[in-house]
Amino acid sequence: MQRSDKRILTTHVGSLPSLESLDESAPDYEAKLPAQVETIVRMQREAGIDIVNEGEFTKGGDWLSFIDRRFGGFEARPRPAGERPLILQGKDREDFSAFYQYATETGRLFYAPGDQIKHGNRPVWVCTAPIAYTGEVALRREIDTLKNVAGAGELFLTSTAPASLEVYRRNEYYKTEMDYLYALADALAVEYRAIVESGVILQVDDAWLPALWDRIGMQMGLENFRRRCQIRVEALNHALKGIPEDRVRYHLCWGSWHGPHAHDLELDRIVDIMLQVKASGYLIEGANARHEHEWKVWENVRLPEGKILIPGVVTHSTDTIEHPELVSQRIQRYASVVGRENVIGGCDCGFGGRAHPQIAWAKLRALAEGAALATKALF
Repeated sequence: MQRSDKRILTTHVGSLPSLESLDESAPDYEAKLPAQVETIVRMQREAGIDIVNEGEFTKGGDWLSFIDRRFGGFEARPRPAGERPLILQGKDREDFSAFYQYATETGRLFYAPGDQIKHGNRPVWVCTAPIAYTGEVALRREIDTLKNVAGAGELFLTSTAPASLEVYRRNEYYKTEMDYLYALADALAVEYRAIVESGVILQVDDAWLPALWDRIGMQMGLENFRRRCQIRVEALNHALKGIPEDRVRYHLCWGSWHGPHAHDLELDRIVDIMLQVKASGYLIEGANARHEHEWKVWENVRLPEGKILIPGVVTHSTDTIEHPELVSQRIQRYASVVGRENVIGGCDCGFGGRAHPQIAWAKLRALAEGAALATKALF
């Protein structure tokens, strides 16, 4: 991973607002995709973002469902009548039920023009045979599309952690939960290695690891939930085996829908487990009202030698554009506790499906402007 001792670098989490809807089954898809990726890369660089990706356009803009087309061993089934998916459960939804009913009816939990995003309506994927990675062709296209249009500079591509993929998939084939979890990890390892071997940075997304706290963790108790998270981080490290840590960054968040998040597990309860992930950079929420105070966690937690912290210093959770001075202050806070050379300015979560395009790009420009101000102050 790129590190700078001369200025504060900038990046984002992965998902960016789409330019136009792309249908993978359309005859002009293969021609349109590179043009869109070229445009989104250019827009990132014009906004002042240093470490860029393809906006997750090659994944259809979804950090979870893209893998549906890259795994064998599963079959899709309709959700049993009356069963509510996990994303529609939890203590947050119980305590703020009137808000969630209103937000669901008005489509305000996510930014989805024309109701394009149907969160909670995914099919139930059931493992009925040995899990195998079958997405080599799609992944090769993804890598080549980004590299061919982006040229020089550090690039990254996202993939999903076993713990977050597991949430939407059930096992009817493997004898034990551990066998199933590690089979998922082995399949994901194929994708991880291919991304890294291409020269692109791998970002592993793991929103569901902590986001299950108010769904299943509270009933389990903190120690049991932490043990569950630990097991899944070990499975992720199994998938990352043999991959140089400095080619990997890890994104941990709490789902990041537009809701109260009153029952998010605090970072200090899980930060030690996060730091066990064999990655060089850690992307965390740091700009929204629920997690901004957690920069102080790093006063008591030592960032391991050689690691980089990539906190969100702009957020998708409000349409208010951060002032560059505020962005600079946030960066300087983190620099004061982990060292200026160990901080890259980032975002809380992806902007695709969470922010209007005009807002998203204004925030990315504010990120770059704030990083420039922080550079003057720190260097």
